Amino acid sequence: MATAVSETRRQRLRIAVTGAVQGVGFRPYTYRLACQLGLAGSVRNTPVGVEIDAQGEPAALHQLLAGLRAAPAPARVDQVQAQPCRTDDRTTFVVAESSLGAGDALPLPDLALCADCLAEIRDPASRRFDYAFTSCSRCGPRYSIIAGLPYDRARTGMAGFTLCPACTVEYADPTDRRFQHQANACPACGPRLWLADGDGQSLAQSTAALAGAAALLRGGGVLALKGLGGFQLLVDARDRAAVARLRERKARPDKPFAVMYPELAAVRLACQVSAVARAALTSAAAPIVLLARRADGLASNVAPGNPRLGVMLPYTPLHRLLLDRLDFPVVATSGNLAGEPLCSENAHALARLAGVADAFLLHDRPIQRALDDSVVQIVRGVPQVLRAARGYAPLSVACAPGDGAVLALGGHLKAALAVGGDRRIVLGQHLGDLDSAAALAGFDAVVQELPALTGTAPTLVACDAHPDYASSLRAGALGLPLRRVHHHHAHVVAVMAEHDLDGEVLGVAWDGSGLGDDGTLWGGEFFACTRQAYQRRAWLRPFPLPGGERAAREPRRAALGLLHAAYGEAAGALDLPPLRAFTADERRALHRAIERGINAPLTSSIGRLFDAVAALLDLCQQMSFEGQAAQALQSAAEAAGPAAPYPLPLRTALDGHVADWGPLLAALLSDVAAGTPAGVISMRFHAGLANLIVAVTRQFGAGRVVLAGGCFQNALLLDLTAGRLADAGVAVFWPQRVPPGDGGLAVGQAAVAGSGATA
Repeated sequence: MATAVSETRRQRLRIAVTGAVQGVGFRPYTYRLACQLGLAGSVRNTPVGVEIDAQGEPAALHQLLAGLRAAPAPARVDQVQAQPCRTDDRTTFVVAESSLGAGDALPLPDLALCADCLAEIRDPASRRFDYAFTSCSRCGPRYSIIAGLPYDRARTGMAGFTLCPACTVEYADPTDRRFQHQANACPACGPRLWLADGDGQSLAQSTAALAGAAALLRGGGVLALKGLGGFQLLVDARDRAAVARLRERKARPDKPFAVMYPELAAVRLACQVSAVARAALTSAAAPIVLLARRADGLASNVAPGNPRLGVMLPYTPLHRLLLDRLDFPVVATSGNLAGEPLCSENAHALARLAGVADAFLLHDRPIQRALDDSVVQIVRGVPQVLRAARGYAPLSVACAPGDGAVLALGGHLKAALAVGGDRRIVLGQHLGDLDSAAALAGFDAVVQELPALTGTAPTLVACDAHPDYASSLRAGALGLPLRRVHHHHAHVVAVMAEHDLDGEVLGVAWDGSGLGDDGTLWGGEFFACTRQAYQRRAWLRPFPLPGGERAAREPRRAALGLLHAAYGEAAGALDLPPLRAFTADERRALHRAIERGINAPLTSSIGRLFDAVAALLDLCQQMSFEGQAAQALQSAAEAAGPAAPYPLPLRTALDGHVADWGPLLAALLSDVAAGTPAGVISMRFHAGLANLIVAVTRQFGAGRVVLAGGCFQNALLLDLTAGRLADAGVAVFWPQRVPPGDGGLAVGQAAVAGSGATA
């Protein structure tokens, strides 16, 4: 403790700190720092962050401010504001009770198991040995258990667990890493673990439950595990029969499964792991990271035909203790049936997964909100978040002051909500597609809780311009002024908001489809774009989609529409894989529907062009999961290596420029007829698309280009395009923290609506 200072030199500051500063050990850090500096006063949580009242020597106060700004992870300090005030006679520094009320302190995402807690659960001498709910101020549940702010135990899922004497001592000691740690627990007072059969009958408790779960997995069984944000389904990733059973029971025939490896060393043997990928895997967020595969020894049906593998490491004590009992990796996929939301309650999981899992590893800590695993890939040495959920949500993006607080409802697929106001936009967790009553119920719950948790009272609602999206239909019932935001404008502005871009950019908005201003389905657009407005400058030549929405699931339909647009009904005589996928009668009926404009909308979508090319190469005719055809096309191209681009010339149109796919299609069909490998054709296609973006950039003399939309989940397309633009001296920006697909739409909607743009 520093010595006392004279009253004449004593000064006092009232300090407000905002950012991710609650539930991360920030108050103990401040307490220790203040005591080391000989300061008196207090620190406490408030609805807007942390408030510090400190007095002492001016030099010590200066050091305190510097130390607060440099607080260690997982804290993130956004702003430190200090106001001088009159000194008083306090001589000690204390941690004060939290103040209640509305505010905008941001809840922290859930954090992966830290090294100190890992050591405890592996130490037979520790009272937390083998305890699956061990955590401290540097790790453990946060967003998944928060019921309200400030972040105190009474407003979390831990409220029902009374601390034992030993945990109470830790909780009250400012020098302990569990001081005021709201999820603090031990075997004597915390959540409990048990293994149950399909009827919910308990089979084993605690350590014995872990042993039973491990034995089940070794024997080829399917385990439903209640994790941090919901249930996962686990099987031995080496066991082809076990994986096949899981696929059949879950109704997921083709989509790649993620794999959890026991240790990083095992991942390095199975996959190529760069320094950036390693940092992502071992970060506090601990996402699934997509990695290039080596000879991984996994069952061939884990990620069939895919050169990349979704990999994660054990991120909770429960996962760690289970994987410690196994010497092999496990499939760890979402605990739900195809098309349904993630299960997060024991009773619901037992009801919905009874025909899927052979046993259930359960616990009694309530999950306040379901959180799926986040997904990340590395592009050009930078992590790109593809799904923002556990470890990343809620995600905060700084923004300029707007004209009100906005609740943005996102789209229909990969739903996620956002709230904007007070110089930031906060993106909530991935919710999935809004195709079921259960999904809509979860969506409605987040509509209520996200504004409350971020201290936002919305004054307007933003939604997609498509009137039939479930989120758009919900928007009108909220009783607030409504702003409908064009789908592709929102995609571009989401990236602008993430990178804090003002003024005009050339926005490249490529995705599956979104309702265009002319009533057609857009998805291959080039915009002169600001946050407030957009002008369509160029687009892909439209082609019909016979069957409408069915074409989004059947690449053969996109291919038939493309061929019809090029050759008319004579296309039916071509001997090509997508045409052979229909009967002659089906082909004739679809051609007639196109000619008559019956359920065959026009589209400029690059995503549907990907589908058509995949079908022409016979890589995918019908999809069992979204993006399957594009993924197959990307994989084929990556295996082939560089190739000359196909031509995609720009033609002048009445009100802009059209990228004509006709020469591309002719060259592609010539290659098919010549027996050119599918991988080479696919690479030529990717290269042609990248060249098109460079050509449009030059056509309009753009100095800043924004790449937006779901097509830029394609790491190959993104890498080729960004590289060629950079080589041309153009500043290029793409989605990194905010997902590129519809999971990031709400950020763009909030930024557009908050900027004062009109519908």
